[in-house]
Amino acid sequence: MSSSLAQPLPWLLLLLALAVFTAETASAAELEVEPLGGKAPQREFDYFALALQWPGTYCQRTRHCCSNNACCRGSNAPTIFTIHGLWPDYNDGTWPACCTKSRFDPKEISTLTDALEKYWPSLSCGSPSTCQGGKGTFWAHEWEKHGTCSSPVFRNEYDYFLATLNIYFKYNVTTVLNEAGYVPSNTEKYPLGGIVSAIENAFHMSPLIICSKGSVEELRLCFYKDFKPRDCAVGQDIKTDMVSKGSCPKYVSLPEHASLGGPGRDGLQSWVSDDAAAF
Repeated sequence: MSSSLAQPLPWLLLLLALAVFTAETASAAELEVEPLGGKAPQREFDYFALALQWPGTYCQRTRHCCSNNACCRGSNAPTIFTIHGLWPDYNDGTWPACCTKSRFDPKEISTLTDALEKYWPSLSCGSPSTCQGGKGTFWAHEWEKHGTCSSPVFRNEYDYFLATLNIYFKYNVTTVLNEAGYVPSNTEKYPLGGIVSAIENAFHMSPLIICSKGSVEELRLCFYKDFKPRDCAVGQDIKTDMVSKGSCPKYVSLPEHASLGGPGRDGLQSWVSDDAAAF
């Protein structure tokens, strides 16, 4: 695995864009956002959680391939932490959702598509629900459910996706863990405390880690609304909250991704259409 990420967008542009976002945040007044369905307005969020997925764990669930599942890209499948989403959250452990009627428009992020396909891909064949009561793409789900709640920091789709990529590149979890000796393996188990410490030492924040059957499934980094790092822990027992409800054992796996390809290759039983695979 490479110890660094190729950045598809110029750093200067990304940093300038983030500076604009931060300035807007600092000057914005407290703002209530209007949810769908005529419910009472949801209050402004408290912080951001950048949720990252480990493909080696997620892709173990793939039994049938489809074109929108990055696990099915064979040798081009992701082998680094990929983005799940950038989520506005509340300090009490809850979160806002579906805050406006803004529909996802893929044309708005057309210049970011190549980067999103590589670093923010779907790792399933499902078509997730959108806030409009239908089914859509992974990106549509993330924007409509979470991105629309990120005002006043982000007021449009493009800014939300661009800034998420920027933060992902700046806080390169894969590189940090590789350099600390935590590399993908189907045989090794690593101390959970060591993984947490590596993140804390690199980024000066405590992450939240979620596991599935002893394997790291998701790792979250948390930020204040100006994107300064903060601990992900919420509630009274900070150390307990560093892992999600005891989902991780003391020693965890970072499984290697088994290459999954097209029809008749790499051990997959069949290739199905996106519609047939939706769930």
